[in-house]
Amino acid sequence: MEQHSGNHGAQVLHETTEAHGTSDAPNPLVRLDPGLFIWTIITFLILFGVLAKFAWKPLLKALENRENLIRSSLVDAEKAQKKLEKLSQESDEQLAKTRAESQSILAEGKVAAEKVKEDTIRQAQEKAKGIIESAEKQIQIEKEKAITEIKSEVANLAIQVAEKLIQKNLSKEDNQSLIDESLQKIKGYEA
Repeated sequence: MEQHSGNHGAQVLHETTEAHGTSDAPNPLVRLDPGLFIWTIITFLILFGVLAKFAWKPLLKALENRENLIRSSLVDAEKAQKKLEKLSQESDEQLAKTRAESQSILAEGKVAAEKVKEDTIRQAQEKAKGIIESAEKQIQIEKEKAITEIKSEVANLAIQVAEKLIQKNLSKEDNQSLIDESLQKIKGYEA
């Protein structure tokens, strides 16, 4: 029975090859032919040599160039990143320095403004003091001038009274009372 099934598989294979229009000859691809094997190896080696000479070397060169380009790009990117970090650090330092300088300038400005304010107040006080002293001197001068004028007026009045007395020829007592009265008026003006 086992032999029968083995023949049956061969028979099915034979029937399928007949159905495709082939003869009983075995398939050339399945058959081992030493001449075909050698020609296949020679063709492969020639193709490999042609590809190695004309395709493989340029392909390897292109890959190597691409690898070098990527490497140099990575190196340039690292340099650019380091430079950017350095510039960022310098920028931060410059910003901090500028802030410190601006704070210093503001502090100096406040001190200068305070000094100008104090100087202005001091000058105003000195000027006011000078004006007050000048006004007091002017008042004193005007007071002395007024007193001088009053004395002059009183003297004129005394002279006029004396003239009238001389003209009327008053008694001695009348003369004395007029003189006393004039002196009292002068003392009242002086006070």
